[in-house]
Amino acid sequence: MTELPGAIFDAAAPRPRRAEALEGPGKSVLRPAIVLLLMMTVLTGIIYPLVITGIAQVLFPAQAGGSVITRGGKPIGSRLIGQPFSSAGYFWSRPSATTPQPYNGLDSTGSNLGPLNPALIQAVKARIAALRAADPGNTAPIPVDLVTASASGLDPDISLAAAYYQAGRIARARHLSLATVRGLIAAHAHHPWLGLLGEPRVNVLELNLALDALKRPAAVK
Repeated sequence: MTELPGAIFDAAAPRPRRAEALEGPGKSVLRPAIVLLLMMTVLTGIIYPLVITGIAQVLFPAQAGGSVITRGGKPIGSRLIGQPFSSAGYFWSRPSATTPQPYNGLDSTGSNLGPLNPALIQAVKARIAALRAADPGNTAPIPVDLVTASASGLDPDISLAAAYYQAGRIARARHLSLATVRGLIAAHAHHPWLGLLGEPRVNVLELNLALDALKRPAAVK
């Protein structure tokens, strides 16, 4: 019978205990994994946000602070979040489907209703009726953004068509000329960036503040 070389198999050689065999390689892998996790947590969870926030506060303080609009030293809204307006003397915002109240920044959402959903159809009809009731003599087509909510429910802007549609009602309510109101819209219009990106629009809150400033100048930042 041929014997196997001792280098290949040695029955008399001591074998490592099971616990030692498992602990050795495990420690060599676990330790760097934990160190890497802690390093990345500190780097990406603490250092990076602080650096980016600091840079933003220095270079873009207004935007970093939420683009808040103040009047008389008090915040009255943000350029980035819409507000509800229902008075005939103000421009109305695009509808919002957020809950529990419109333009809820903590619950940005659309209605998620399909175009054939009866609930959406009824909501659009109700908005059309409200616009017609507020301006009975206006027979122009109602821009779609005045009767439908956006996907975010927070839109601060309306299209120029939506603003011009409301100009006559506001002019009568405030005893202004139509040309004055239309000129105000044109002065606050935002056009596509580089003529390509975005749609012509106007910020509703800024426009309504400009309306108030026509009769009562106020410090707006």
